[in-house]
Amino acid sequence: MRLRRLCCAAAIGGLLGIALMSGCSSTHVTPTPAAAPPAYEVYAVRYATLLGYPTHELVAGADTSRRSDLAMTVWLLKGPGDRRVLVDAGFYRDEFVLDAKPTDFHRSSEVLESLGVAPGSITDIIISHVHWDHLDGAILYPNARVWIQRAEYEYYVGPKGEALHADITRVDAFMLATLRTAGRVELVDGDAKEIIPGIRVYTGGRHTYASQYAVVNTRAGNVVIASDNVYLYENMDRHAPIGTTFDAAANLRAQDRMMGLAGTRRLVIPGHDQAVFDRFPHVRQDVVRID
Repeated sequence: MRLRRLCCAAAIGGLLGIALMSGCSSTHVTPTPAAAPPAYEVYAVRYATLLGYPTHELVAGADTSRRSDLAMTVWLLKGPGDRRVLVDAGFYRDEFVLDAKPTDFHRSSEVLESLGVAPGSITDIIISHVHWDHLDGAILYPNARVWIQRAEYEYYVGPKGEALHADITRVDAFMLATLRTAGRVELVDGDAKEIIPGIRVYTGGRHTYASQYAVVNTRAGNVVIASDNVYLYENMDRHAPIGTTFDAAANLRAQDRMMGLAGTRRLVIPGHDQAVFDRFPHVRQDVVRID
């Protein structure tokens, strides 16, 4: 918006000038500088490992005989004051543990508690998408507000909490609907939205119908928590879309956009790559600080 100065002008003896007449004034307004967004500390927290996952389901075009071990991860964002945000919540129900057979499994809430972060202190959970290994653990955090794309929610969760598509399990659809009834779910309307000061969410990765990723302001710059919109560093290294996506071309565009938002590939963090825990400083073996 432009500020205008209203004044009365008069021409005198062919010379151009501005005369301030009675009733007219000139006011300079100095805009107030925008407050700097809060800077977060970002931690990758591994709560389990899945062994021998088919790589071609992670990286399109990969040899079908290849297997990759997956780091099952949530991301803790520590903001100023008492703001404690999770990106994704992991899984905890016995049916998923028995089916997936992870190694070194702990509930994400247990790992956080061992770091001195009580489940009740988590203020917000950003759910990247509705798959069980990212959504299921949201119920473990009793005071958290849950952020998910409106289009994602409405595509997968019916009016009575029923699962509308196979990407979401029946039990997690009902859980999500129950949390919404309790007033704890915030539906995000679209792309490039600042949902929490210093944290924006973006769409376009198309891992699920309306999966989102988070861009977090830190002292090191923008950190992009890609979640499953980028499974492995190999996706970016080969410029290969993820193996499971609604739209491979859109996924590649999202990867390019993420690198532009971060300003460096180093700060784009894939969802399941074990190498994340080799590339950043250790807090302990299963936790690294992203900076």
